Amino acid sequence: MSDTVLASAVSFPAPETPSFQPLYQQIKGLLTQRLESGEWRPGEAIPSEQDLAGQFSVSQGTVRKAIDELASENIVVRRQGKGTFVATHTETKSSNFRFLRLRRNDGQYEYPASELLDVKRGRVNADIARSLDIKPGDAILILRRLLRYSGEPTLLDEITLPANLFKGLTKERFDAHVGSMYGFFETEFGVRMLRAEEQVKAVTADPITAEALRVGMGSPLLCVERIAYTYGDKPVEFRRGLCTTRSHHYANTLS
Repeated sequence: MSDTVLASAVSFPAPETPSFQPLYQQIKGLLTQRLESGEWRPGEAIPSEQDLAGQFSVSQGTVRKAIDELASENIVVRRQGKGTFVATHTETKSSNFRFLRLRRNDGQYEYPASELLDVKRGRVNADIARSLDIKPGDAILILRRLLRYSGEPTLLDEITLPANLFKGLTKERFDAHVGSMYGFFETEFGVRMLRAEEQVKAVTADPITAEALRVGMGSPLLCVERIAYTYGDKPVEFRRGLCTTRSHHYANTLS
């Protein structure tokens, strides 16, 4: 199997913390701490800029600048005439394309059908333990998922999660949820994915993957490995996706 690296794509990078932070950055940090603690749940409104300015004894402009940064990082969303709300993965299908980078070759957006194949429990190996910042041998959950575009199997995911953060996760519980996988993690377990790092490699299809994706054994595939992070830049998911390029490609926007 070839492991030639084609590209390395990093999405939503974590900001560096300077030794001295401007006041609005300090307020942003305090707001992030309150979000991480669950004081405001996904989809809930946070206090107004005026109320927050009073709580922190700073100007409303300072609070606005802090919230602007949180909004630019998709942690909160502003709604005209309604206020500012904690962002969710369940608001619109289009929001999920922040993390789903597979696109049709004709440029059209298409939301895939998702099928969770199984959920298994196990112990993490040393390589994935390093990626998740946990100890080798710690309990994990391994989810296998198939994505279909226009009915065609296109992407096979193997998703590794720390078991202590996702207690009670079963295939039956997932199948009963309506919405995206990240929406499921968020609403059922309070784990919100904020950013991700990915690397893309060229590989060939092994027998199991070839059967799932309906390709010949040894066919070329893209392997996309992702580490997703929650508040505090804590890694909470390692994902390895194998996808065909019959009618799709990996896309990323750099800015």
